[in-house]
Amino acid sequence: MNENVPVDKESRVPRLAKVRFPRSGRLLRHADFERVYKQGRRHFSASMTVFYWQRERVSTNMLAQEDAPAKGVASGLRVGFTVGRALGGAVQRNRMKRRLREAVRLTRNAAGPDVDVVINPKKSLLTVDFAAIVNEVTRAFVVIEQKLGAARASENLRKPEDGSRNPN
Repeated sequence: MNENVPVDKESRVPRLAKVRFPRSGRLLRHADFERVYKQGRRHFSASMTVFYWQRERVSTNMLAQEDAPAKGVASGLRVGFTVGRALGGAVQRNRMKRRLREAVRLTRNAAGPDVDVVINPKKSLLTVDFAAIVNEVTRAFVVIEQKLGAARASENLRKPEDGSRNPN
């Protein structure tokens, strides 16, 4: 066997290196979750509801302000998961979170738009094949990018180029 690949002592099967979900790519604060729920939009699918909210780009003058909501926030996609007690016991809820976390890890584009995403699974997530979960997460990220791109395009159409108020 290859000397560089770690091997499990009992089974002599090569282990893959542990790839983690980076802390900079996760939503961690309660205020961030609340902002996504209250100010964001929703996307529905068969086994989950995805909430998303586009963050503004952090500039150097915003970092100097005390009340800046995006203070110290990394750019790119940040994802959080909420699994309520109504969906089952701790074992089922943790399994849902593990499956979602892995699906997001496999499909996320770190260089994507500055968006906070919260994924709320439905009870059916436990019985759905993992490939279907990956497909739903991928589809949700594509829809988010499309909707935010369309919103940005319409926002650019509304702004006058030369700054004048009178179109004549």
